[in-house]
Amino acid sequence: MTDWSITEANGSVTFAVRVVPRSSRNQIVGVEGGALKIKLTAPPVEGAANAALIEFVAEWLGVRRSAVSIVSGDKARNKLVRVKGVTRERVVGREVL
Repeated sequence: MTDWSITEANGSVTFAVRVVPRSSRNQIVGVEGGALKIKLTAPPVEGAANAALIEFVAEWLGVRRSAVSIVSGDKARNKLVRVKGVTRERVVGREVL
């Protein structure tokens, strides 16, 4: 399943994410509109969901939190996430649904 937007350039991977805050648990649930859909327990208040997203993606890909950043969509459910030090193949190979 790679029908979501993911690009690799300059030693990093960038992909689209659709966040569903205030969920019962943190998990990847599929693809929606070309974005990886991720449910998070954190509320969308004072950056809590963004922090939870960064932590979740870092743990999922086995990188430090400092390697993960939100490129766009800081205050929206649709976000663009960049992860340094990983390849497209590694991200696609880690898909968990």
